[in-house]
Amino acid sequence: MNTDATPSLISPAVVPLQPSNNPPLKLGIMASGNGTNFEAIAQAIQDGRLNAQIQLLIYNNPGVKAVARAQNWDVPAVLINHRDYPQREDLDSKIAQTLQEYEVEWVVMAGWMRVVTSVLIDAFPNRIINIHPSLLPSFKGVRGVEQALEAGVKITGCTVHLVTLEVDSGTILLQAAVPILPNDTPETLHARIQVQEHRILPQAIALATSLR
Repeated sequence: MNTDATPSLISPAVVPLQPSNNPPLKLGIMASGNGTNFEAIAQAIQDGRLNAQIQLLIYNNPGVKAVARAQNWDVPAVLINHRDYPQREDLDSKIAQTLQEYEVEWVVMAGWMRVVTSVLIDAFPNRIINIHPSLLPSFKGVRGVEQALEAGVKITGCTVHLVTLEVDSGTILLQAAVPILPNDTPETLHARIQVQEHRILPQAIALATSLR
């Protein structure tokens, strides 16, 4: 089977994004790993599918591939290493301060592997977006792909949602479904889920910010 052609379902129905007459939305992206979702957002902006500009990338793990992606797009990358902050609130205070210094309007957690606190949420109320590799409310928290495989479900996917204090429980913006194949491993399934993440994340950003 050609897994690249595996069908997916998107809910709610989505139309292609159109450029807006409004000034570009100022985004701050937070990532902990490869930064492929960062690149998907940057590409959507370049293609005219998302009326936004990325002010900066914040990353918490030195040496991650997301930094090189940011450099390729001429986006400032700022390291805020969580290991330097014993309290989560102190980390989030530094993140919020940095985002504000770069005049960020909306925050996108694109593979950010840290639980955030009210310090960050209150600094950007209802303006923080996260993407999670499951069809929420199923399989919240870490290892969402592995949870789905262990549960034996036939369909999983990804969800873009607003961030609240309760992990992976905010308002759902968009979802995409991905069938689980008989021989799937966490790696193969995650790769197919990521294809859908890259597709719906820019759309969800446009949807969430359309009423600004």
